[in-house]
Amino acid sequence: MHTVPGLLRQMREDLDVVIERDPSISTRREGVLHPALPALWAHRVAHRMHRRGRRMSARVIAYFARRHTGVEIHPGARIGRRVFIDHGSSVVIGETAVVGDDVTIFHQVTLGAVGWWNDNHRAPGERRHPIVGNGVVLGANATVLGPVTLGDGVLVGSMATVTQDIPPGGRVYAPASVVKRASGSAGPANDPVRLLASAGSW
Repeated sequence: MHTVPGLLRQMREDLDVVIERDPSISTRREGVLHPALPALWAHRVAHRMHRRGRRMSARVIAYFARRHTGVEIHPGARIGRRVFIDHGSSVVIGETAVVGDDVTIFHQVTLGAVGWWNDNHRAPGERRHPIVGNGVVLGANATVLGPVTLGDGVLVGSMATVTQDIPPGGRVYAPASVVKRASGSAGPANDPVRLLASAGSW
């Protein structure tokens, strides 16, 4: 979100962050094989092409990065320095999203819009996706929707949904799971599979 260094320097920083933050990786050679790193590197290239008007080429790069890594980052999104995407699977970052420096993003995070039924009525060029400040942590399956702003140092817990601005240093947590004691033997009405299906978990 500040001074943008050269592409190779950014890519070196990305690799260093993987080694620093992932305890399962101890060497640079291992770090290159981190599942989300190719997606981030591909985005660094695609974003530069997008800014220069080569939108179709940028989309092709993003398409193959998504197929290879499971991470979908629109070429228009602005990604800061030393961003760490852990695991990476099913991460989605929309076109007008802005991600600051030193941000940690876990798997299945969505930085998305609220839906075409609202966004199609916005003025051309108006922001549809979140701004994420520096040092933010987005837990697994966290969802941040719309043109909201997460201040520096915000922590969004796993499974939490954010649809409004969060001030710097704020914390957002999803409701805790409710644990119910088993009652009697599992008959037709108490069959765990049927209970799960009826709870909408499938």
